[in-house]
Amino acid sequence: MSTIALPDDLGNRILAYASARGTQLDFPFNRQGRSFRPAAVLMALLLQQDEWHLLYTRRADSLHDHSGQVSFPGGARDPQDETFTETALREANEEVGICPEDVQIIGQLPALDLVSYYEVTPVVGILPWPYPLRASDAEVARVFTVPLSWLADPANLSYIQLPVETGVVSVPSFNTYSGEVIWGATAMMTLDLLKLL
Repeated sequence: MSTIALPDDLGNRILAYASARGTQLDFPFNRQGRSFRPAAVLMALLLQQDEWHLLYTRRADSLHDHSGQVSFPGGARDPQDETFTETALREANEEVGICPEDVQIIGQLPALDLVSYYEVTPVVGILPWPYPLRASDAEVARVFTVPLSWLADPANLSYIQLPVETGVVSVPSFNTYSGEVIWGATAMMTLDLLKLL
């Protein structure tokens, strides 16, 4: 399994990709009469033992939405947030103790519509490593990282059939890594980033 380098023009690639595709409707929702709440997550890239990783969390079992699932740090956009980057950084600070000024922002991937009726914008940034993370017990059960080379290996990816309100859709799911399963919207965001590498 070879390591993956971050291209020098990753920010430009993200901008071009997001501009060309716009919001991705990953599930065949009937949007009529439904309000999707804006949200953002931080896809934090970090260099660990000479290999790029992505930082993930497993959400606390007590949370209302997506409890116990693997996700990126993030949440709903607050009225005081002027940008989705501010939302992602604020939430990452609340959930895992990442200081906003410590993250080098690269760009934003296209937003995703979730089955929980959030429209989530992934914000990509680089986090210095090692870093003194502090997980919020109320929101985060675990913080872990996964090498990009492992995520990019097709042998570690499969698809599951998920029923939604208008039918059945094929949803990506990675094999178990360090006891965790990355699937659904988090897997979709991960694959979006991998496409640009």
